[in-house]
Amino acid sequence: MGIDYYKILQVDRNAKDDDLKKAYRKLAMKWHPDKNPNNKKEAEAKFKQISEAYEVLSDPQKRAVYDQYGEEGLKGGVPPPAGGGAGPGGATFFTSGDGPTVFRFNPRNADDIFSEFFGFSSPFGGMAGGNGMRGGTRFSNSMFGDDLFGSAFGGMRESPMESQRQQKAPPIENKLPCTLEDLYKGTTKKMKISREIADISGKTMTVEEILTIDIKPGWKKGTKITFPEKGNEQPNVVPADIVFIVDEKPHDSFKRDGNDLIFTQKISLAEALTGYTVHLKTLDGRTLTIPINSIIHPGYEEVVPREGMPIPKDPSKKGNLRIKFDIKFPARLTTEQKAGIKKLLPP
Repeated sequence: MGIDYYKILQVDRNAKDDDLKKAYRKLAMKWHPDKNPNNKKEAEAKFKQISEAYEVLSDPQKRAVYDQYGEEGLKGGVPPPAGGGAGPGGATFFTSGDGPTVFRFNPRNADDIFSEFFGFSSPFGGMAGGNGMRGGTRFSNSMFGDDLFGSAFGGMRESPMESQRQQKAPPIENKLPCTLEDLYKGTTKKMKISREIADISGKTMTVEEILTIDIKPGWKKGTKITFPEKGNEQPNVVPADIVFIVDEKPHDSFKRDGNDLIFTQKISLAEALTGYTVHLKTLDGRTLTIPINSIIHPGYEEVVPREGMPIPKDPSKKGNLRIKFDIKFPARLTTEQKAGIKKLLPP
């Protein structure tokens, strides 16, 4: 694997973000060149390694590439792992296709990483003969007390740069069109996104990624699926969340009402009066036969239990199928027809 970044930071491979910060804070303070004027070359080399290790392991994408391909793969250019993002400033979405994308890692200046982490370039200027004004911020020994390199930084919670990073770009919302069959049976949709990411030197590059969305049976229009921080990367801004919002396409036969399905059958007046059998195809391809023995009057509704939409919290349960009727009345009747109806249907 080449350089072992985990060993350099003295953390295990399951180290969380807080573990990485604590390790970097301790080692960067110990090996900062300004604190080691008598062995500056060794300190500079170790300081650079510590900074590079932190930069890789604190970035989820770079860390994933490193874990899979090692340091040589990371610096030589390899396809990024699945799972990228999109963000503020917009994201481009496609419905299909994918292509190889190359990710390159160029180590950033160690002093820049230190400055970004602590909010200043060096607190050691006074000890090394400087005036403590690096990075435009002046720190005197008295400000940190007697333990300049210990408790002052052990208690540091958040630097100005870290505080700025807490600003998050607004979410990017996109409609996710689904058929009623999709929402009845459940399905998987894949969306291709294109976004910008920043490499360690601050340069931006465009990467593409496939996001997989599992549509659960019974989901309703308006259901939101969120992919956290999958937005374009910008300096000092947390990338936006990508949010897909389920949108239900109109169906030729059924209309949804909550967990119920409504089916409207056109019939003649004679069928309404003499009886009718409904034949319909369900959203999962079955054929239902429902005989109607009652007189079908305007406003009549036949309810078929448990043939509606699955209930999201328990897809084994379903709403009802409600069959409504559109009765076609004759435009005119002949004298003979009127007489016949009067005989059959006395007042």
